[in-house]
Amino acid sequence: MSTAPTVYDVAERSGVSIATVSRVYRNPDSVRAETRERVLTAARELGYVPSGNARGLASRSTGVLGLCFPDYGDPDAEATEAEDEDAATLYSDQIIRGMERAARRHGYALLIAASLKGGPESLVAKVAGRVDGFAVLARTVPTQELEVISRRQPVVMLAGPRENDQLDHLDHIEVANFDGQHELTRHLIEDHGLRRLAYIGSVEESPDVEARFRGHLAACRARGVDVGDEPDLRVALMTQAEGERAVDALLAGGGEPPEALVFANDQMAVGALHALQQRGLRVPEDMVVTGFDGIPLSRLVRPALTTVRQPMLRMGEEAVELLVKRLSGARDAEPVSLMLPVTVVRRGSCGCGEKQETEPGAR
Repeated sequence: MSTAPTVYDVAERSGVSIATVSRVYRNPDSVRAETRERVLTAARELGYVPSGNARGLASRSTGVLGLCFPDYGDPDAEATEAEDEDAATLYSDQIIRGMERAARRHGYALLIAASLKGGPESLVAKVAGRVDGFAVLARTVPTQELEVISRRQPVVMLAGPRENDQLDHLDHIEVANFDGQHELTRHLIEDHGLRRLAYIGSVEESPDVEARFRGHLAACRARGVDVGDEPDLRVALMTQAEGERAVDALLAGGGEPPEALVFANDQMAVGALHALQQRGLRVPEDMVVTGFDGIPLSRLVRPALTTVRQPMLRMGEEAVELLVKRLSGARDAEPVSLMLPVTVVRRGSCGCGEKQETEPGAR
């Protein structure tokens, strides 16, 4: 692997002093805009990332690993029922726990960034410059910035399929979203005899959610169940409040109501349970409800939610293991792709009494 570019390389390419390069990153407002842009352009072309804690030192090791993910906060919960979000340990929280657990085992600390709106010269660069390795949730950091960062340090992509050929050289971990939703939909059709299924997804569909819908489609079509090419309803945000609104929207049109509401995540499904109760409808007697993710709240609601549990803790742990392996000397090895299996958890909201679990075969 080629030697990582240094501050000297950036200074030479951009035609400025080393001190000016340093000021661009330490105090950008102290440098003229034209000069600042010239330095940042040279840095991008070279793949240079300032090394933060290790700047200027011979050793580049910081003893820290990084994780970047979008802010998954539920704005409705924050505005009205903040305790709902506290009760529901969300997807990213579980990944953080897994990474922290594995990082401690290997003697690393974990640096977390939950919002990346500032762009590559602000938070992304700052985080990357202060860590030895980097885990990033899919669609969190633009491809160009990831490409620059990955020239300097190992990067692991989490969730979703590989986004494009430019990132094929990165290690990648995803879960069997297609298989999990396929098995859950099959269960509703074959084991419960349901035919009128309404699938609720999101307007801004993530690669994970898109794979879940494809699994739903495949299970329906293989069993002769009438299904369209699009979800029955797309919502703005996959929150509890949107789950409640989805019930109103799907039951407001008249005609024959669906027998089951198949939600793309647990948060929406929990909101739907509340809305159905408010309408005086019984779950599962009058309508079946299912989710996806396996957040702790899914087992606490009544009836307990049938869902697909993702191995979120394990995803965080596997991310650290891949980063540590790269840092231990396997930097030039072939990129690793892991597909982690999911578990279908059948509970009261689909009509199954005692909790039953099935692990579909990972593809």
